[in-house]
Amino acid sequence: MVRVAPRDGAARTTNHNPDTILRPSRSEYRALISLATPIVVVQVGLMTMGVVDAIMVGRFSAEALAATAIGNFYFFVVAVFGIGVLLVLDPLIAQAVGAKDEKAIALGVQRGLLLALVMSVVLGLLLLPAGRVLRALRQPEELVPLAATYILICLPSFLPFNMFVVFRQLLQALGMTRAIVTTIVLCNFANVGLNWLLIFGNLGLPRLGVVGAAIATAISRTLLVVILVALSWRTLRRYLTPVRREVLEFAPLRRMLRLGLPIGAQQELEVAYFGGLIILMGLLGTISVAAHQAAINLASLTFMVPVGVASATAVFVGRAVGARDEPAVRRYAIAGLVCGVGFMCVSALVFLLFPGALAGLYSRDAEVVALAAGLIPIAGLFQVFDGTQVVSAGILRGIGDTRFPMAAAAFGFWLVGLPLSLLLGFHARLGAEGLWWGSLVALMAVAALLLYRVRMRLRRSMERVIIDRGSADGGEQLAVNS
Repeated sequence: MVRVAPRDGAARTTNHNPDTILRPSRSEYRALISLATPIVVVQVGLMTMGVVDAIMVGRFSAEALAATAIGNFYFFVVAVFGIGVLLVLDPLIAQAVGAKDEKAIALGVQRGLLLALVMSVVLGLLLLPAGRVLRALRQPEELVPLAATYILICLPSFLPFNMFVVFRQLLQALGMTRAIVTTIVLCNFANVGLNWLLIFGNLGLPRLGVVGAAIATAISRTLLVVILVALSWRTLRRYLTPVRREVLEFAPLRRMLRLGLPIGAQQELEVAYFGGLIILMGLLGTISVAAHQAAINLASLTFMVPVGVASATAVFVGRAVGARDEPAVRRYAIAGLVCGVGFMCVSALVFLLFPGALAGLYSRDAEVVALAAGLIPIAGLFQVFDGTQVVSAGILRGIGDTRFPMAAAAFGFWLVGLPLSLLLGFHARLGAEGLWWGSLVALMAVAALLLYRVRMRLRRSMERVIIDRGSADGGEQLAVNS
């Protein structure tokens, strides 16, 4: 356990009754929604790049589509851990913004870039043996060389993308999102154009198929950081120069990793669980995989909204902690849950009322549509708990509580969800619906644990996360992760 030493060296108390219901004001809701909206646009934009890649390479050949899908999935499973670790910047920078501590903001950004470099090198090594790993996972032999080539071509874009994540977290914490949105829009256009040129060999270029898709993806990911830096250099320069000597101090970096590694592990546990669900669907046959993809794609699209709300909530909660305004922490936590879960309740209603129509958007195959129409209502219920857990995790991240969400993900997804999915899907012979019911219970467990943790944390005094000794707040102050 890492301790927090209060500013005055004594136990800190609050003058506010933690049991009092603090209603967020309209201005606080507006502020949260104003920040969440562009973050959602950015998340959807990043997702759109992958969707466009799939659509365009699918027109080249079915083999190219399958190889690209496998390559993208493998790359993402590895990359998501590093992205999660970099989300440690949410509490560090947002709380520093709330405390008006410019030095801490600069140190956070510069250490974030160093961490991005380390994560890119270490995780990049896991991408090198992609071919051997895919063969060990018994992927179709004709697809393995293409998928491995796709991954290796994308590898150089790993560091630029991680740098983009660092700058994105900084600008979000500062409330400056226009440059991020513009960057995403421009890179989506660039991705479409590069795909058109390189996949199909237009304008006299060679027809490269999967290789062309990989090159386009690598260039587009690199452009993310190039364009963002160009558009926001005036702001970024304040925190990138001068390079501070403290950046290379080992102790603060170690403390930063103690906060960030659990976030990465939490993200990895969730992504690996749902990746495994696709493999289990494959054991049930092609119809189950296709129906599952329709339902999960719909759920993933609407999930971007609470993801954006969670990120915005982490920022506002972090700022309030840094400003030592505990009532504001509670109000923004409530506002985040109302907005995120409220949206998911509306989307759940749509899923429950129109499953057939939604399934019909993805396939004309009667069997696929019928099975997807059975999965989509489960996905509707799934939505509510997914929104609850992701916003709750955002609140805890803003406070600096990162270990409990990791433990909740391990328990809910792997100790509850996976055994129950196997039991219902195969032993009880409920098939694809059984696998989804198990996943629903997993999300219910994770959401309940995280919501309980939020309630407990909001009842206690909260201190700013400080990873440097002898800081302006005095003493060695670190995150509470009990």
